[in-house]
Amino acid sequence: MCGEAFPAHAREIKLSTWNLDWLSLKETGDPALPDDVHGRQPNDFVRLHKYATHLNADIIAFQEVDGPEPAARVFDPQTYQIILSQAPIIQRVGLAVRRPLTVTVNEELSALDVTGPEASHHLRTGLDVTVSDGPEHLRILVVHLKTGCWDQPLNQRKHSCPTLYQQFQILEDWIAERQDEGEPYAVLGDFNRRLTMHDPLMQQIEQDAPVLLTTAGKASPCWGGEYFIDHILLGNQARSWLIPDSLRVMTYRNDTLPDGLSDHCPVSVRLHLP
Repeated sequence: MCGEAFPAHAREIKLSTWNLDWLSLKETGDPALPDDVHGRQPNDFVRLHKYATHLNADIIAFQEVDGPEPAARVFDPQTYQIILSQAPIIQRVGLAVRRPLTVTVNEELSALDVTGPEASHHLRTGLDVTVSDGPEHLRILVVHLKTGCWDQPLNQRKHSCPTLYQQFQILEDWIAERQDEGEPYAVLGDFNRRLTMHDPLMQQIEQDAPVLLTTAGKASPCWGGEYFIDHILLGNQARSWLIPDSLRVMTYRNDTLPDGLSDHCPVSVRLHLP
């Protein structure tokens, strides 16, 4: 697809992903929350809202949010349109998109929930949207993949790894479709995997489509210098939109992992749109 993706006046956008860590209005002891997860206090939302304002991103993919109301307490609805997956779970993925960018919601990538319809605990689906500010657009997939398979090899058959490998195959198919259609796209969220370009899962994706792993070769200050598990992947023309060295991690003031906020920090890049 040729031509401008956004009008010339847009020029630059900030694209972020942020896992908000069991963001819910449910109270401590609610059966929907695990025993070790405490309900949020009003001040938690006030602090998170301040950090969201400081983040000042144009598009924020978020994870672990229990519906539109807690999301609206973090992302001002007068500033952002809020879109969430329709999955019937407490840890939903979503997107906050700065107005007046327009959003088209595509069919949810429900296949990422590989547990089957009879499962007692379902996995997160993928939120698939198209964001535009004119005749062209950016296709966005927000994901939150199975936890527990941080960097194990592909022959690992215990615990979470087979599930994560299955989800990556579904991601590969989605990326291959975008590659064939030629539209600029981004896949972002909590991959629960310390991805590098040498990871066999990334190499499998690369066999189908050249993608840009914006976190490659970087360590996250939010995780004590470990490789990232929150990632932003860019494909097709969007790879050339990345502003070099624009990767940023917003840490929390006076404390990397403060109580009541999140055990993840927002990860961002800037894109220069032609």
